[in-house]
Amino acid sequence: MSEVMVRPSRRKQGISERLHKALLKERTEDLAVLLVALTHPKVQALYESWGYAKVGKQQPFADPPVYAVMVKGLRD
Repeated sequence: MSEVMVRPSRRKQGISERLHKALLKERTEDLAVLLVALTHPKVQALYESWGYAKVGKQQPFADPPVYAVMVKGLRD
């Protein structure tokens, strides 16, 4: 998955969290990893509220922004 967006008129209804949970529900991996631009602290806070933790930073190429690397355990 590269990016998921919810239309502004549909935000604040829990749609993105339900979609996120549905996408991860059947995964067999132990961890989910995502990148979020450091310039988007509200998005980082949203992912933290879903159980992700920031574990580092990454700039995959010379041109793009620096991203926060966030992980979430998928197994209890």
